Amino acid sequence: MPTPGRMLILCLALPCAAPPAAGAAPQTPPFHFEVRQGANLNYFLRDGQTAAHLVLRSGDAPRILVAFPAGDSGVGVWFRRLGTPMQWVVDLPPAATGAADAAGRPLRGIVFEVSTGATRLSPGQAVLSSIRVLRDYQGSGTLPAEVAVRPEVSAHSINWARARLDGAPGYRLTLQILDGSLEAGGSIAAGADRRIRLRITALTGETPLTPLAGAALLNGRQNPDRMAVDVLTFLSYREKFLAGSWRFDTYFGRDTLMAVRLLMPVLTPAAIEAALRSVLARLAPDGEVAHEESIGEFAVLSHRRQGASGDAPILDYGMIDGNYLLPPVAAAYLLDLPEGRARAAAFLRGGIGSLGAAGAAAGAGTPAGEALVRNLRLVAANASKFAAAPRFDHLIALKAGHDAGQWRDSSDGLGGGRYPYDVNAVLMPAALRAAARLLRSGVLDPYLAPGDRALLAHAGSDAELWRDRAPDFFDVRLDNSGARAAIRAYARRIGVPAGAALAALGAGALRFHAISLDGAGQPVPIVHSDEGFELLFATPAPADLDRDVRSVIRPFPLGLMTGAGMLVANPAFADAGIQARFSNHAYHGTVVWSWQQALFAIGLQRQLRRTDLPQPVRRHLLAARRRLWSAIRATRTMRNSELWSWRFTAGRYRITPFGSSGADADESNAAQLWSTVYLAVKPPPS
Repeated sequence: MPTPGRMLILCLALPCAAPPAAGAAPQTPPFHFEVRQGANLNYFLRDGQTAAHLVLRSGDAPRILVAFPAGDSGVGVWFRRLGTPMQWVVDLPPAATGAADAAGRPLRGIVFEVSTGATRLSPGQAVLSSIRVLRDYQGSGTLPAEVAVRPEVSAHSINWARARLDGAPGYRLTLQILDGSLEAGGSIAAGADRRIRLRITALTGETPLTPLAGAALLNGRQNPDRMAVDVLTFLSYREKFLAGSWRFDTYFGRDTLMAVRLLMPVLTPAAIEAALRSVLARLAPDGEVAHEESIGEFAVLSHRRQGASGDAPILDYGMIDGNYLLPPVAAAYLLDLPEGRARAAAFLRGGIGSLGAAGAAAGAGTPAGEALVRNLRLVAANASKFAAAPRFDHLIALKAGHDAGQWRDSSDGLGGGRYPYDVNAVLMPAALRAAARLLRSGVLDPYLAPGDRALLAHAGSDAELWRDRAPDFFDVRLDNSGARAAIRAYARRIGVPAGAALAALGAGALRFHAISLDGAGQPVPIVHSDEGFELLFATPAPADLDRDVRSVIRPFPLGLMTGAGMLVANPAFADAGIQARFSNHAYHGTVVWSWQQALFAIGLQRQLRRTDLPQPVRRHLLAARRRLWSAIRATRTMRNSELWSWRFTAGRYRITPFGSSGADADESNAAQLWSTVYLAVKPPPS
């Protein structure tokens, strides 16, 4: 969930080679696919200059929504509650279409036909705007008064259309009644066959993005997973990679960096460089990595609220983890990947142009190497305080006024903590090591300003100090009797068995890393999946590695493993208030995020390549890998989605799509960028 942050109006950079203008984009073969997830039918189409994601939600509160990567825009209509569930049926799948608005300007989108056995449908609220506006309406039921639009009703159709608030080409949604009739109050009644059938046209006037696909995106070494390829293709563009659809159809810095790092073995160099440039282009002047961008009409709305005008993109810098992900991801490409080493000089020399409202780059501008050095300066400066005096209050904290700042970016994601484990114990030392390596390699020499070499000279030694001292602040130790009592009480409260967890605990004490520290430096005792970052980015001592993997791989509610997958959090050892907030309905609670399973799998693979592991530790890692892959295979049908929940019935854990329950905090994306990383995760031998 995005968290408000320090904003910057963007006039920075993107790839040095500007993509073709609208109407001149290179043609890629059209493709389409569908994903069924709970009450949602998801249809994805990319054909020429049209890219669209149709979401049909069945049930007693039906909805039709179409999200467009162009301008992060969308149209949708929410029908009034029926009292009894209905089911959408797709009679004619989406096809690309176009039209002109009232001023003769082009609109692009899709047309499709659906039907239902509901006797009556009453359109409630239609929303035509930025996906950010649709997302907020879905969550709160409110929308800005400026974007509200009244329908135009004729004998057989309902049409909503308007220009963008600044007069630019806008949006259109048309429901044409093919079977049924339109009643005086605006409801649609079933026909003689007791069905309603609609032809729906959804259009946007936002500027299309330039597709990345096929041999331009993947190098041929990927696993044979058609669905993952389709999802990645739908989310990949030369201007940027989209975080997820339908809710995040635009750039997210952290998501881009993690996805590219995990997919790096199977992406083409051009695709990796497009992603890295999109991050470098959006850096703040001080080198901070942008979290999310506001573009299109959401940017127009934001400027208006500040008494300004225009649609210049606005960037959110509220997150802190992206700052420390960029250096190790850049180093992995520029120094470790053979193709990256060969292209490093040219990539760093390449300019990044100014970013317009549609996300298209123009002109040469700042070299990529100069932007990367800007980020390394930030990392070195932010590390210095703890390096000089290793105290908890010198660690990297969430920004003032923020209750989130890393990937667990919902209000309760860190259990009220202020100092995240992953940022401080793993990502900061990884960023410092990468800075030291990049400095030693010489690839950044042309871009170093006076004083940079002295500033970065201590990065290597600072990395070792952070690695050795920071994790200790997050250490949680519980005696055996206390741990057993906590497991039994929590298991009883949420209705899951405790036997396997108690057996795995054995007779010893329990030790694990807290998810965060609170404002007083006290550990928040939640077992978490962020040890996966350590497996990918660090080389812990064998004993520490063994302990950290065990803390994750043991059965819930001791560790994180369930029959529905590897959970991202286990609050069994926290207080009752935290336990209540970390339920299986919470966005970052006792739920499964697909990419976190993949991160752990790739991290285990990396650690098992080490030659310094004692045989007992290696055996434990191999057993952990078997258990993890059992979970990955068992949850294959959900692999490309954002996250999922579970219920425990009839003696087993059962997967439930996140958002299918009214108690769920939000709705899961059917297509998620960092959930496609299984294309690069090689399963272990049988």
